[in-house]
Amino acid sequence: MELILEKWEEILKTVKEEHELTDISFNTWLKPLSVYNIEGLTLYILVPSEQMGLNYITKKYTLPIKVAIAEMTGIDYEIEFILQEQTKRIKGYKNITPNSTLVSNAEKSNLNPNYTFDTFVVGKNNKLAHAASLAVSESPGEVYNPLYIYGDPGLGKTHLIQSIGHFILQQKPDKKVIYVTSEQFTNEVIDSIRNGNTSAMTKLREKYRTVDVLIIDDVQFIIGKESTQEEFFHTFNELHSAGKAIIISSDKPPKDMATLEERIRSRFEWGLIADVGFPDYETRMAILRRKQEIDGFQLKDEILDFIATNIKSNIRELEGALNKLLAFSNLEHTDITMEVAVRELQNIISPNKPKEITPQLVIDIVAEHFNITTTQMISKSRSNEIAKPRQIAMYLCQTMTPTPLETIGALLGGRDHSTISYGIKKISEEYQNNENFYHLLETIKKKINPN
Repeated sequence: MELILEKWEEILKTVKEEHELTDISFNTWLKPLSVYNIEGLTLYILVPSEQMGLNYITKKYTLPIKVAIAEMTGIDYEIEFILQEQTKRIKGYKNITPNSTLVSNAEKSNLNPNYTFDTFVVGKNNKLAHAASLAVSESPGEVYNPLYIYGDPGLGKTHLIQSIGHFILQQKPDKKVIYVTSEQFTNEVIDSIRNGNTSAMTKLREKYRTVDVLIIDDVQFIIGKESTQEEFFHTFNELHSAGKAIIISSDKPPKDMATLEERIRSRFEWGLIADVGFPDYETRMAILRRKQEIDGFQLKDEILDFIATNIKSNIRELEGALNKLLAFSNLEHTDITMEVAVRELQNIISPNKPKEITPQLVIDIVAEHFNITTTQMISKSRSNEIAKPRQIAMYLCQTMTPTPLETIGALLGGRDHSTISYGIKKISEEYQNNENFYHLLETIKKKINPN
């Protein structure tokens, strides 16, 4: 056992070199593996997460690792890859290799093993966010604190902020890193309040205020939740004053969160704010090729081009299209042709069927962007947090659809022709004269019609 542990890194590098694996494949499939135990002539290798693809690793790497171990130790072991939950049936020696320590720390931190810098594709759309993330990874708490990354759903924000956590743990395994969604954070606050005792709240505060790195995803969902905002505010202050790193993601910049408390907004702006935009064609192709390599799946360039040309604004949809073709190929035991790709992706890609933009779609997306409900949008409220989005919806309904003003008014709570005309005129003037407002509207228009 000691010999295997001693030579483990060399064994993995041998497999990499002899089978000409790229750095991406090596870092994705082999590097996270660790030796768990030996029973008789069976060597158990721990796969840190089912998300890595236990079946794929078993099929692809059992023989190469078996051969490399035999060459270096002279013993012909049977290889069995196992998940953490399967280790209970295996008695005896439990290894403490560096890899297993990293895996354990990553699991405690709630980090997805696939979300690392190695698997992140850098393009024009995310260059600043990526560079800032690397800087924070190398000097957590010292630069860009907090780091605030924003962009539309499905553009890779979660991947990027979790990459920071993995990098820090790889360099300094003793660091305490926590990744949490704002929804999970909110639920924990609610549970602590519901318990009605100080020990529950103390436990929550100990969990989040004693970390070295706090990564919070989709922070926009704490808006309007008073107790959660209050708890987050004090957690933020305590970590920041102690020089601990805070990394935040959101679907919009702080200045566009109309109902966010000013004291929290100002703290978000203390560090660096970086956006993740829509990937261009070259980046989309690079993402598909990287995904292919990680999945051990090969498609013709014309099929990749078909996907990249027709899915423009969402990386999840890009990867989802590739996953669907991979699943079809595995289930049907057949190669993917262009004809098969077009047929199987018809529910995802309809190049000849333009997206129908309706007034209701516009209203829904504007409400979502400003984190208000459509009920609030059509209400009689005249507060700026509601009235401004309502006027934006009026303007976009008029400019993006052929809908008459009377119909727009009816959809927005039965407002009359003159109210709609006034709202459209006001937004039109600001759109033309205010650069920040221009970019805000362009972002919302892109959400309504990504093509």
